[in-house]
Amino acid sequence: MKTDVHPAYIAESKVTCACGNSFVVGSTKEAISVEICSACHPFYTGGDKLMDTAGRVERFKSRQAASAKKQGK
Repeated sequence: MKTDVHPAYIAESKVTCACGNSFVVGSTKEAISVEICSACHPFYTGGDKLMDTAGRVERFKSRQAASAKKQGK
């Protein structure tokens, strides 16, 4: 086996989020910057929103309702 092929492991790497939150994890990098974390992600904060782009959600729901009506004749 080759020696010295793995990167050095840093037990206390600092992760900084765009929202300002920071925490410590183990990594091969000293500092990591992320755009979104558990402190600001809508799924974890309870602010989960359905993004509607150009009425696609309504169009999907109307197609589903039309399909259910056809099957339920």
